[in-house]
Amino acid sequence: MRLSGWCGAICAMLLAAPVHAGPEVGDYRGLPSDLAAAAIAYDVAQFKSDRSELERLLADDYTVVGSNGRGQTKAEDIAGAIAPERKTTYVAISKQVRRVWPNGAVLGGIVDARGVDQGKAFVMRARFVDVWAKRNGRWQVIFTQINDVPR
Repeated sequence: MRLSGWCGAICAMLLAAPVHAGPEVGDYRGLPSDLAAAAIAYDVAQFKSDRSELERLLADDYTVVGSNGRGQTKAEDIAGAIAPERKTTYVAISKQVRRVWPNGAVLGGIVDARGVDQGKAFVMRARFVDVWAKRNGRWQVIFTQINDVPR
């Protein structure tokens, strides 16, 4: 499976599950309100393959690295996330990790996703970590690490 998608969106991934209207976004209570809003927007943008929101929420120097150790740039990740042959039908985030400091944060957890990629159903379970930076007054993801988790 390609690295890009849901969590890099990465993350997008199946065996015929019901289509949800949106992802089961993470629990961002207790975070600074602007960071929580950005994190929710990022979850939704990945699920909806929203190019403009992904462009806004990923820093220009963004990198995503997957289980294979290969990195992708912002442009590569977005291209994979919005590919018309890929559709994520279900996403849920669990076992969240949240660490925040002035102008930086790490948000992560386990992502379960299902969907269709190039006509083939897929299912994915992975542990991810998004590193966020507050630059020029707005939060952006600067780095993502995502690794497959055995079922």
